[in-house]
Amino acid sequence: MPVYVKWPDRTRQAARTFVESFPGETLYAVKCNSDELVLNCLYDAGVRSFDVASLNEVRHIRNLFPDARLYFMGPVKKRSAIREAYFEHGVRAFVLDMEDELNKILESTDYAEDLHLFVRLALPKSDTATDFSSKFGAAPIVAIDLLKQVARYAYKLGLSFHVGTQCLEPEAYRKAIHLAADVIRSAGVKLDTLDIGGGFPSGMGEGKTPPVDAYMKTIRKALSDNDLSQVHLLSEPGRALVYSAGSTLVKVEARRGHILYLNDGTYGGLFESSASIGITYPAQAFRLNGTFGTKKSEFTLMGPTCDSIDCMAGKYSLPENIAEGDYIAFDMTGAYTEETRTPFNGFSEVREIIQPGIPLRKVERQTKKKLAAV
Repeated sequence: MPVYVKWPDRTRQAARTFVESFPGETLYAVKCNSDELVLNCLYDAGVRSFDVASLNEVRHIRNLFPDARLYFMGPVKKRSAIREAYFEHGVRAFVLDMEDELNKILESTDYAEDLHLFVRLALPKSDTATDFSSKFGAAPIVAIDLLKQVARYAYKLGLSFHVGTQCLEPEAYRKAIHLAADVIRSAGVKLDTLDIGGGFPSGMGEGKTPPVDAYMKTIRKALSDNDLSQVHLLSEPGRALVYSAGSTLVKVEARRGHILYLNDGTYGGLFESSASIGITYPAQAFRLNGTFGTKKSEFTLMGPTCDSIDCMAGKYSLPENIAEGDYIAFDMTGAYTEETRTPFNGFSEVREIIQPGIPLRKVERQTKKKLAAV
């Protein structure tokens, strides 16, 4: 079975870096990694607010952190979920992107007078791995009307947007904030809160990912340029906080030419490496006995299921003499990997290891006995 390595120290450090840099309130997107160890590391690092998108996430976080601030930011919610979140778990913040959802929230909370309501704004697509506005968000002209309606009921009025996951353009936030400011002015409402969503990328791929400071500088300037500096600012990072929280160690079960068949794949912990998203994780090969040659080749990586789409996007540069029984370590797999694991085709088991803050290259020496049993 594959081995999932957890890195608590790296988790805390990434969270501290973001929380200390962001000029507002940080809401961790629980869907990204809901592991209790990870959540406790984030809490230790100063995260006190959480973006919950389902009733189960509401229950999970409220049980772990009774004092946490919960924001129910899934745009489409069941009436029963809204009602329980409000009356049993103290949730007051909800997002919507259509009039029907507004009515649902109002009716499910008995027209409560302490609601913090957010209108979600759809954005043009930018350079991201996934365009969230293709599924959620109101077009600007619709958002203007929604803001006017919501302002009649909300104790606090908010506007939110999401630039898309793994956004590699800090400029995308400037454009989004500028559009949000236009919508607010056109609606003629007093905004209490602006939620700029997630999308902050992981640090994978040297030279490809702008530093976090570049995003924060762009955001601060855009707020100032659009007279929004006094509005309470929120963000919903997921990947940016936990991408380094995990690594995935897989075993080569077979080799055919330059195709390697692994004991984990896109139906398991490597979903985001599929063609639909196409993230390429940093990878290195391990051999428990013996050494690799110096020559490297490009390999296609396949998962263990019988489905032909269980294939990782792109090519991986690995030792030319890699063979059955060797291992590959994918680093920076703390975001979404274990959340999206499925039992398809009977491949669902995974072993977990918790490591202190040491370099990944040392995992081989410290876990040989565990790996040998995989």
